[in-house]
Amino acid sequence: MLTDKIFIPDDSTTLSCPFFMFPVEAGFPSPAEDYVEGHLDLNKHLIKHPAATFFVRVSGNSMINAGIYPGDILIVDRSLEATDKKIIIAVLEGELTVKRLRYKNGLCFLEPENNTYKPIQINEDMAFEVWGVVTNVIHKV
Repeated sequence: MLTDKIFIPDDSTTLSCPFFMFPVEAGFPSPAEDYVEGHLDLNKHLIKHPAATFFVRVSGNSMINAGIYPGDILIVDRSLEATDKKIIIAVLEGELTVKRLRYKNGLCFLEPENNTYKPIQINEDMAFEVWGVVTNVIHKV
């Protein structure tokens, strides 16, 4: 799965939306202003390190079993450590990709979350760099 475009967050904007703190049933409740607990700024909720955060749009379907679909926007934090089992954005042989980072028996792999794709073993001859750790996925339902 490749990434399509890279964006940096615009933290100069704020959009404060009502935030309902009670659980939502699968039916159709009729929320009233009495239930509003406050307002939620998604910049503050989704972006922990603004200077180290960027967004990418996904193309391809190698990560669909992780809930990442073509057209989704990934929030990526460069300040987080890319550890085993984290979903990362990497540059592999000059192309951006999103995969799960895995370490097995001293070897490094980029694993897709779709059985039709094979894991990629990273070796010293490859041009490989981790760009950041995916923290959130934004997609339409």
